[in-house]
Amino acid sequence: MANSKAGAAAFDRVLLKISGEAFLGSESSVDAVTTAWMAEQIAEVAREGVSIAVVVGGGNIWRGKAHEAAGMDRATADYMGMLATVINALALQDALERIGIASRVQTAIQMQQIAEPYIRRRAMRHLEKGRVVIFGAGTGNPYFTTDTTAALRAVEIGAQAILKATKVDGIYSADPKKDLTATRFSKLDYLEVLQRGLEVMDNTALTLCMDNGLPIIVFDMNVPGNIRRVVFGEQIGTTVSAVVRTSVTLENVVQ
Repeated sequence: MANSKAGAAAFDRVLLKISGEAFLGSESSVDAVTTAWMAEQIAEVAREGVSIAVVVGGGNIWRGKAHEAAGMDRATADYMGMLATVINALALQDALERIGIASRVQTAIQMQQIAEPYIRRRAMRHLEKGRVVIFGAGTGNPYFTTDTTAALRAVEIGAQAILKATKVDGIYSADPKKDLTATRFSKLDYLEVLQRGLEVMDNTALTLCMDNGLPIIVFDMNVPGNIRRVVFGEQIGTTVSAVVRTSVTLENVVQ
């Protein structure tokens, strides 16, 4: 549970999913200023006594699909992508600790000199002690995305929601950059996302969330304070959950 400082927090424990692209800068694949800014946004929540774990992607460093298309073995490309996520995890850990937020990196591939191995009970103990836990190296298995990692780890640690940080302010009926008539949904059911083919998370991750009743909140990471707003119950972005309705209605579409 969140401590008394958290007050009106809607969630006591969350898992934040950050893409690798979020670490990019104009001159570096892991930009120090950008990473420090993200750490400040996470710290704002951690200081309120809310448990927060993070899963990071690695797309800023390695894009396995491009190399696979050029003939690289899929498993090899995926393992290289897992290593890229560890670089991002270490960068985020350093940024957090420089502003006084205790954190731990746990990896699904053992690399004892730089991170702890992923052990569920140890991760939960860190969270109970107020430390931010950053999960790197995906699930440790090829053919699984970091979206699936986020869903799996969230369920394992008892998170009450997945906060998916993106570059847009929610889920749209179409690409808002290409279609000016695209509308943003405020709420969606898991099955609606699957049936409409909306790009939220991959189907494995989405199904895992659906089976465990784990809501996904998609929001714009680039707006200062948005992580805190979501954690404290402000209705921003799009929430994917077990909404009891058979079709999208006017009440869950933002015009």
